[in-house]
Amino acid sequence: MKPKRHLASSSKPASSFDNMEDEKVNRLVGSTPKDIGVESDEAGIQSVKDNPERIEVMTVQELRTILRSIGVPAKGSKRDLVSALKVYVEKKMEGWKFLLCAVGSSHVEIEEVSSISAESVSVKRKANTKSISGERKAKKFSHEEHAQEIYSVPEVSALQESKRRAKKSPIGDETGEVDAKAPVKTDKISGMYINSEMATDDSAVTLPTVQSEPWTMLAHKKPQKGWTAYNPRTMRPPPLAEGTKSVKLLSWNVNGLRALLKLEGFSVLQLAQRENFDVLCLQETKLQASIPEKDVESIKQCLLDGYENSFWTCSTSKLGYSGTAIISRIKPLSVTYGLGISDHDSEGRLVTAEFDSFFLLSCYVPNSGDGLRRLSYRITEWDPSLSSYVKELEKKKPVILTGDLNCAHQEIDIYNPAGNRRSAGFTDEERQSFGANFLSKGFVDTFRAQHRGVVGYTYWGYRHGGRKTNRGWRLDYFLVSESLADKFHDSYILPDVTGSDHSPIGLILKL
Repeated sequence: MKPKRHLASSSKPASSFDNMEDEKVNRLVGSTPKDIGVESDEAGIQSVKDNPERIEVMTVQELRTILRSIGVPAKGSKRDLVSALKVYVEKKMEGWKFLLCAVGSSHVEIEEVSSISAESVSVKRKANTKSISGERKAKKFSHEEHAQEIYSVPEVSALQESKRRAKKSPIGDETGEVDAKAPVKTDKISGMYINSEMATDDSAVTLPTVQSEPWTMLAHKKPQKGWTAYNPRTMRPPPLAEGTKSVKLLSWNVNGLRALLKLEGFSVLQLAQRENFDVLCLQETKLQASIPEKDVESIKQCLLDGYENSFWTCSTSKLGYSGTAIISRIKPLSVTYGLGISDHDSEGRLVTAEFDSFFLLSCYVPNSGDGLRRLSYRITEWDPSLSSYVKELEKKKPVILTGDLNCAHQEIDIYNPAGNRRSAGFTDEERQSFGANFLSKGFVDTFRAQHRGVVGYTYWGYRHGGRKTNRGWRLDYFLVSESLADKFHDSYILPDVTGSDHSPIGLILKL
C-alpha cells in the first residue's frame, strides 16, 4: 500500500476574488451591485435581461477581458463571447433569485420574492456572495476536460424546447415533457424543490437544486422511437425490504472539491444525510499533494463527519489537476493507488478499495483532450492497462468500476451525436475501446441494463448552459462484474444535485 498523499489549500481569500469579480461584471454590463445584486427588486433584475445591447456593444477585447476575469472561456467569435457573457449574467440573476426565495418564510413561493423583507435579505447577503463565488469557481470550464464540446443548435428555454418536441416527436406521450400540473414537493423551511422519492422524511436535508426538472424533458437531436427521458421520481424502484443486506455506493465528479465546499449551505455531509450512502467515490478533486497532515484532517471533517475511512490520491505531475478519492463508513480490507504502472500513475486517477464481497475502483479516465492529442494514449495504453488490472482483480472477487469514464458509449448517451463524432469522449475509437476493453470482457453497464431506451445524462457543459435544456452526455458509470449483474437493485442518477458540471450517480447492491 502506498502512503497517503497530502493535500494543499488555496492561498487566496475567496472574499477578495468575489469583490473583484463582481465589480468587473457590474462595470461592463452597465449596472451597479444594487441593480443586479441581492438587494435589487424584480425590476432591477429584469433591467439587465431587457437590455442585452449593454453587452452586445462591447468590443471583442472587452468581452474577452471580462470573461477571463470571471473564469469563463474567452474563445470564439464575438457572437460566442456575447452569448457566454449573457449566459453568465442570466445564471447570476437566477442564482440570486433562488437564494432570495430560500431565505424567506416557510410560506414564501418563488413568485413572492419581491415581498421578502429587507431584513431577511440582509441577513443572508454575505452567505449569498460566498455561494455565488464558489459556484463560479466550480463552473470554470476545463479546456482539457470537455473543451471539445460542440452544440450546433442555439440555446432555447426549457419550456420552448418542451413545446417544440411535443409537436415534432413521433412517440407521443413518451417525449418526457414536463407536466406543468404535476405536484411539486417543496421543503417546509426554504421553499426549495426536493425529489419526493429521494426525501426520507420532513426533516430531510435539501441540497442546492435546479428550480425545475429539465432532465425529465427528452432532449436529443436524433431521438428513436420508444426513447424516454430519465426521471428519478418515477423510474427508481421501491426501497429494498427491511432487513435486506445491501450496500449503497455513490460516485461524483466534483470538478474541484475546494470550489464545491465553498458553496454556502452545502457539504457532502448533507448529501450523505439525504442519500444515506455507505461509500462515496470522488473524481476530479483537483487537490494538491503538499500540505500538512492537520489540513488533511480538516478537509475530512468538512466533507463527512462520521465517515472515518477516506483515501485520496492526487496528481504529482500537474498540481491542482485530476485526483480521486474513496470515502467510506465501512472499513476496507485494503486500499491501493493507481495501476502500478508509473506511466499511468502520476495523475492520481485511480483508488481501489477491497471490501468483503468486491473490489471498488474510483476512476477518472483521461480525456482525449483538445485536438484529440491524447486519443492514442487513451485507447492504446490507458484503456488496455485498466482492463487488464480489473480482470486480474476479478480473479479474486467481483469488481465494481465507477467514475467519470469519459466516454458516451452509444448515441442515446449524448444529446448531439452527429455534431460530436470527432469530439473527445464520443469518437468511434473511444467507443470501440470502451466496448472492447470492458463490456466485451464481461462488465455490465448497470444504468443501461436497468434503463434500456432511457435518455439520462450525467454531464452538462457550462459553456452553453446545457443543464437548463438537458443537452448533455452520459460519461459517468457503474460497471460491475457479470457475477454481480443480478445483484444490483438500482442504478440511478441524481440530476437535481448541482455544484459541479457532473451529477452524482448511485448504485444499490444486494449482498
